[in-house]
Amino acid sequence: MPDSPAIQIDDVRDAARLLEGVAVRTPLIENLALNARVGGRTLVKFEGAQHTGSFKFRGAYNRLARLSPPEKAAGVVACACGRTWRRSSRRSNGSGRRV
Repeated sequence: MPDSPAIQIDDVRDAARLLEGVAVRTPLIENLALNARVGGRTLVKFEGAQHTGSFKFRGAYNRLARLSPPEKAAGVVACACGRTWRRSSRRSNGSGRRV
């Protein structure tokens, strides 16, 4: 078992820089009902405001933006239920990649 996590804080910071100006900066919303239930202040990140209504846009964009030229030329296949295809399509629009 590795001594350190697979994702380091520098990876998170690098992804945040890459997403700057691309992903929506989604708000934190206080949930009063949840506050009462847990006995403290609770903030929920509203990812429904993201381009595709989901946080997964960030991961799809981050990965696709890092493809090497040969990987880009080969194209991308995304297979999933729900809106994952939309996230991949949104990222590749205008890039010349086949979706």
